[in-house]
Amino acid sequence: MAFFHSPALLLLLFLSLPFSVQSQLSLHYYQKTCPDFPQIVHDTVARKHATSPVTAAASMRLFFSDCLVGGCDGSVLVSSNVFNHAERDAELNRDLPGDAFDVVTRAKITLELSCPGIVSCSDVLAQATRDLIAAAGGPSYKVELGRKDSLVSKVSDVEGNIPKPNQSIDELIKLYTAKGFTIQEMVALYGGRTIGFSNCREFSDRLFNFGKNTPTDPEINSKYAEALKKSCADYEKNPASSAYSDPVTPGKFDNVYYQNLLRGMGLLASDHALVKDPRTRKFVEMYAGNQALFFKDFGEAMEKMSVREVKTGGKGEVRTRCDAFNSINH
Repeated sequence: MAFFHSPALLLLLFLSLPFSVQSQLSLHYYQKTCPDFPQIVHDTVARKHATSPVTAAASMRLFFSDCLVGGCDGSVLVSSNVFNHAERDAELNRDLPGDAFDVVTRAKITLELSCPGIVSCSDVLAQATRDLIAAAGGPSYKVELGRKDSLVSKVSDVEGNIPKPNQSIDELIKLYTAKGFTIQEMVALYGGRTIGFSNCREFSDRLFNFGKNTPTDPEINSKYAEALKKSCADYEKNPASSAYSDPVTPGKFDNVYYQNLLRGMGLLASDHALVKDPRTRKFVEMYAGNQALFFKDFGEAMEKMSVREVKTGGKGEVRTRCDAFNSINH
């Protein structure tokens, strides 16, 4: 009987509970302290989306990078005393437009006027990303709130923690499963690429330097390949050259991304890898034929992503400015 009453064992069991941190989060965390929070974020998102529709894709990529690298803690937003914006963008995904940072900054400024020192930047990013996805036609999923912002941000943490354009399916599965996601959840999350774009240099090898005798990847849809070659003809001189991840409905969040993959219209090598491997192809086919199921699974995977390794209580802070720690001593 002593086994069941051991204080050490009880403490161990408590510490091992899977939702110990998430239990400190709540859908209505700011209901009393900042009741206008959801409306302020929603209004900021609506204005930004109306003038710059690419913000949804930019915000989602930024959110993914934040959550996959150090947990959803706003570390990706910091530029002050750790590393500057140029270095951060180069390491994360090279082409994050300023729209994602801008929408978070605008919402945070308004929130500081309404309820100063209450809402974390990581919560703003999580909520804004959900609202932007919905504004683009995607699902509206639940966002638990109460995250604290990180006290540390290191560019060295990025390497090996976010997917790269040319990774193999084995590498992708290893990365996502190590972070607690199933293969199906990984494929569902990849569906977020239905909006947004990629820089030409991220897939130029598939167009111009695939092989010694075959410069273009023969598995790319031929008409699609020719169109991409025209779009990326001067990519070496023009670093801003890019192409939509979904050329059919680029601004709409839908399941066409998966349909494109089955037609040989995966933009990145990692996109195409999803349709080549039987472990992932079955989910690509499933989502290509059932948008409602994709929306459901994507929303659930995003809910899971959004609480990954969050900081709560004294493990973080509520930044006054999202791009800087409250103290330069961090």
